[in-house]
Amino acid sequence: MTQRLVLTLSCPDRHGIVADVTAFLAQHNYNIEESSQFEDRQERRFFMRTELAPVNDQATPIETLKNEFTQLSGTEQMCWQIRNLEVKPKVVIAESRWGHCLNNLLHKWKAGTLPVDIVAVVSNHNDMRDLVEWYNVPYHHLPVTPETKAQQEAQILKVMSDTKADLLVLARYMQILSNELCEELSGRAINIHHSFLPGFKGAKPYHQAYDRGVKLIGATAHFVTSDLDEGPIIEQEVERVSHSNTPEELVEIGHDIESVVLFRAVRWHAEQRVLLNGHRTVVFRR
Repeated sequence: MTQRLVLTLSCPDRHGIVADVTAFLAQHNYNIEESSQFEDRQERRFFMRTELAPVNDQATPIETLKNEFTQLSGTEQMCWQIRNLEVKPKVVIAESRWGHCLNNLLHKWKAGTLPVDIVAVVSNHNDMRDLVEWYNVPYHHLPVTPETKAQQEAQILKVMSDTKADLLVLARYMQILSNELCEELSGRAINIHHSFLPGFKGAKPYHQAYDRGVKLIGATAHFVTSDLDEGPIIEQEVERVSHSNTPEELVEIGHDIESVVLFRAVRWHAEQRVLLNGHRTVVFRR
């Protein structure tokens, strides 16, 4: 028995939660290999992520472990999950015409450093088909117009359903999702955008930043909600630039940051390191 499990939980804070959880795991013959905790003092809420592995073949099977943990969690108003880290979440990537984030995710996945299973790519354009098919990933060209938006989003959901996908990653997918799709994928969709927002909206944001003499550029990865680009933030990064950088150089720097930030967000989500805390997140980074 070699499986590695991860327990994540949040609940109203009280004295002794960690002791109760660790005692429970010990009683069921599991060893803690990594553990992180956080208390939100403003909300008086406690968060915990614990990686565990069986001590021997007497360790309780995962389904039984879940059933018995319910008895502990039921008295704590606890939101929790126990998952097998060896079962990689299935991911569908949505993109438009900019392939930098898509290419980075595919490369990291193929190299084994992104613990997911990329099962499909959907796009409203055909530009990235050759790249995606080179990685032997199915490519779904789903054109969209204002009149066909509902049908196209239904096709995206069908791809996710057919592939049993756990997560939709918007890798510079330049379409606004409907409120209905945002609700359907609540907590299961991650987006990336440049960090100039709410300034420099629309086309060529890096050129707008150049015109304004911006000295910091960056990117934000967040969960998708019906509030455009305002979902709970998972990761951000910035880099200093100067008057000497051309608009084209700002674009290149920005694309590099977007790729790194989205990769981190998807990886941490796949490793169960991201816990929702209202409109914010708790991220137990490595």
